[in-house]
Amino acid sequence: MPLPPPPSSPPPPCPQSRESLSLNRPFLRSFLGGLRIAQLLTGAVCWVTLAAHKYEGATYFAVFAVVLVWLLTLALFGLSLLGRWTLVPVVGTRWLLTNIIHDLLLGLILLTAAACIVGLKAKSLYYCNLPGYTQPCSYRAYLTAAVFASITAFLYLLSGLYDLARCFQGHHDIV
Repeated sequence: MPLPPPPSSPPPPCPQSRESLSLNRPFLRSFLGGLRIAQLLTGAVCWVTLAAHKYEGATYFAVFAVVLVWLLTLALFGLSLLGRWTLVPVVGTRWLLTNIIHDLLLGLILLTAAACIVGLKAKSLYYCNLPGYTQPCSYRAYLTAAVFASITAFLYLLSGLYDLARCFQGHHDIV
């Protein structure tokens, strides 16, 4: 059996990555970069507030959701900041679409899981706010966590809509 002829054209090149690890300054200065930093900060406040106080029942799921969303955002931010999204298999070539799905999906998860569960928990402990109540209570912690979870969810939904608008304008990249 004869050998096939050699290919007439070279194989397509691999995605170009930067030679050294340096910051993607245009991303850092962009609206989306600022939103990512705000998401990380407000998510960290929500996470620390929940983790520092007693929680039980459905708030375990809220803590799980807040931590998972925060860690996924940290990974996405790190890849975007270093300009290394082309190295991620499958989704790296569609980074804007990946950001849209990430922001809208995680914004809804955070809104339903953290803000609603923690908000209902704070509502069930409203009696702790009465004058003369001296027992230890986590009402203010749950209320603070619910507020920061709602702000964080709003930031995710805002960045998802911003990315979606960029996609409809014909952009294929986050910067």
